[in-house]
Parts: sequence; C-alpha cells; structure tokens
Amino acid sequence: MTAPIPRDIPDLPAISGMPAPVTSVVPATAVVAPARRPLAGTYRALVALAAAAAVVTEMVLGSPLRAFSHFSVQSSALVALVFAASARRAWSARRPLPPAVTGGTVFYAVITASVYHLLLTNAPSTFSMTVTSTGAPVAPTGWLTLTDLAFHTVIPLAVVADWLLLTRPSPPRLIHAVTWLLYPLVYLASTLGRAALVTADWPAPYLYPFLDVDRHGYKGVLGNALLLGLAFCAVALLLVVVDHLRPDPVHPRRGRPDRPDRHPENRISSPATGGLK
Repeated sequence: MTAPIPRDIPDLPAISGMPAPVTSVVPATAVVAPARRPLAGTYRALVALAAAAAVVTEMVLGSPLRAFSHFSVQSSALVALVFAASARRAWSARRPLPPAVTGGTVFYAVITASVYHLLLTNAPSTFSMTVTSTGAPVAPTGWLTLTDLAFHTVIPLAVVADWLLLTRPSPPRLIHAVTWLLYPLVYLASTLGRAALVTADWPAPYLYPFLDVDRHGYKGVLGNALLLGLAFCAVALLLVVVDHLRPDPVHPRRGRPDRPDRHPENRISSPATGGLK
C-alpha cells in the first residue's frame, strides 16, 4: 500500500542566495536584422553634400576664421558629418547612429533656424554673416545669398524632415537633452572670451547682436543668454517628448523597438495556426 497523495502540496521554502528571475524583453534589433535603405541613404547623402558645399562656399568667399565662428556654420558642418555617416549606414544595412547623435543634430538645426527667424531677421541692420572691412553688416549677394538661405532655412528643414519621415523612433533620455545644452554653453563662453582677447581694431568682435557686450554690457548679455538657455531647454525637452510619441515611419506595423508591449515580427515561426513550422 502506498501513502495517499495529499491534495494540497505546501510551498517549498525559498533557497537563500538564489537570485530572483528577471523578466527580459528581446529588443527588435535582436530579431529583425537591419535592411538596406537606398532611398534614405540617397537623401542623407544629398543633404550632407549640400551642407558641406554651403560651409566650403562661405569659408572661401569670406574670412574662413570668421565664417566658421558662426553657430549656423558649425551646426551645418555637423550635419554634413552626421548625415554622411548615416547615409553610409543606410546603404550598407548597418545599425543607425545612436539617438544622442541624431537627436543632437536635430536640436542644433532647430535652434539655428529658430534664433535666426525669430530674433535676427527682425534686425537686419545689426546682423549679417557678411560684413565690410570695418565690421558693418551688409546684405549678402550672389553665392552668399544661397549659403545664408541654406544655413538658416533649407538645411534645418531637411534635417527635421529626415527625422520625422525617414528615421525610426529611438527616443533619447533626459540626460541626452542635458548633454546637448553643453555645446551652446561652450559656444557662449568661447565667443565672449574671444571677443575679450582680440585687439581694438578687430572688426565686429561680437557676431550676434544679443551677445554684444559693448552695447548691452555683461549683465545684459548674460540675461539674454539665460533667456535663450531656457528656450533651448524647452526645445530639447520637446524633441525628447516628440520622439517618444511619434509613430514609426519605417515599419509602422512592427511597433517601436523601445516599447516592450509591442513585439516585432516573428521571423522564426510561421504566423499560421498549427504546430511549429
């Protein structure tokens, strides 16, 4: 005779020292291999070429040092480098660039266009990337008109269009937004430091009217910089939020790779009912 099996088996005590199981979610990049995207690669290569051509033209036709001291020229040079690398990755079916890099590029392009169209175009007599030998701003002509349009309008629009229509959401974290703000802060310090060290006969040492210490004093300039910094913080946070909420333009049916509740397409088994295929 065997002993009857009890109906309720008591729970066994937990073994000390054993780690608790961790729920793991396999990212979409581990299941779905990246594919070649020739359309996105071609578009990004053209944007990189246009940005590089605008930077080279501005430096050749004007003073190279003064031209590259402008924030818009530096941000366009960054666009040329980032979009060239992104185009190569799209053509060769490699992983996209990190979200901190792509998001930062979008951020700098957006604030370049915003500052120009909201602040600088309202006072054309006080700001121009083209100046005379005495530092007086003049309206750009010829090729410089095209580069001015490219720096402040065309290239930022092209960057935002690529982000919204050709780039999969890969939401950056808040720490990335803080990192993006370091570059404008360094640019402010370097601009004020350079203007303080140049000689008195240097034409127009302050490139932007809201950073002109001779006109506003350091107190006024720092106040302007604080207001711009708060606006830049808002733009950076807005980009992070939008990248978390916007749909996936590349694979809208697969879901977003960062969302654990939306699983990627299963490439191992067939979606048909029945046994393992």
